[in-house]
Amino acid sequence: MAEIAVADGSWTFNGEFLRIVPGSDKGVHELRRTLGEIVVPLEAIASMAFEPSRKGGHVRMRLRKGADPLSDAVAGLLGPPADPYRLSVPKSRAGAAEYFADEVRDTLLVYQTPTAACDDYLLAGPSVPVSATAGDGTALFDGERVRLEWTGFASTEKEKAGPQEFPLADVAGVEWKPQSGMGYGTLRFRVKGEGPAQPPQKDLHCVSWGIQRFGGTTALVAAAVLARLPREAELPPPPPPVSDDVHDAVLRRLGELGELHRSGVLTDEEFAAAKQAMIRRLQET
Repeated sequence: MAEIAVADGSWTFNGEFLRIVPGSDKGVHELRRTLGEIVVPLEAIASMAFEPSRKGGHVRMRLRKGADPLSDAVAGLLGPPADPYRLSVPKSRAGAAEYFADEVRDTLLVYQTPTAACDDYLLAGPSVPVSATAGDGTALFDGERVRLEWTGFASTEKEKAGPQEFPLADVAGVEWKPQSGMGYGTLRFRVKGEGPAQPPQKDLHCVSWGIQRFGGTTALVAAAVLARLPREAELPPPPPPVSDDVHDAVLRRLGELGELHRSGVLTDEEFAAAKQAMIRRLQET
C-alpha cells in the first residue's frame, strides 16, 4: 500500500483503488470539501505524475474520458485549488509524493490498464440532492428535476421570468466553464427544443457569475446532472460568442462595480483597485 498525507489531503492506493480524502484545513477549496471522499478504481486512471516546483509540487492524476462525470463536466477547466485530482505537496514531502506517483504508475503498467474512453462511468459522481449558488442564481438538482432560482445579481429578464424548473428528461446536455477575464463563468443547461443561445445574463437555463462571485460548487451540480443523462447525450460544443463591444463591456462592469460597492460587497480599497483595472482596460481599447 502507498500513501501520501499532507495538509491538502491524503491519497491512499492499495493496488485496486485510490482513495482521496480532502484535508480539513480551511484553505481547502469548498468544492473539494463538499465532494468529500472519492474512491477511484484503478481502471479509471489514465495517468499519474508528480510535478515538482520550487516550493514542493503536486501529484496529478488524470482519469480516462468517460470514467468520471465531474472530469467530463469541467473538461480540464477546473482550477488547481478546486481540482480533487491534484494534491499540493510541500517540499519536505516531495520525495514521498514522487514515490507514490511511481507506485501507481508502475501498477498501471503491470496491469496494462487501458487509456481509451470508457463506455460507462466508473465513478458515480456527486450524490443528490445537490445545490450551488454563484453570481445570479442557485441551481438545485434532486435527481429528477433541475430548478434555477435567481439572486439579487440576476438581470431584469431573469427576475421577470421567475424561477425555472424542468425535468431531467428535457435536458439535452450541460455545460460548465469558469469565469475568465471579461467573460462570465457559467453553468448552462441545454434544454430540448430551446431557441438560439442567449447571453449568460439573459439565458433562463443558465446560472452565471462574473467579478462579484466565484463559481463555488456549481461544477458538482453539472457533474450530478451529467452522470444521470443517457450516455449518448454528448456535451454540446460551446455556443458562438455573443458579439459585444469591449468598450461597452468595460462600462457595464464599471456599473456592476459601483453597485457592489454601494451594497457593501466591495470595500473602498477593493472598489478602487478594481475600478482602476477596468479603466486601464478601457484606455487600452
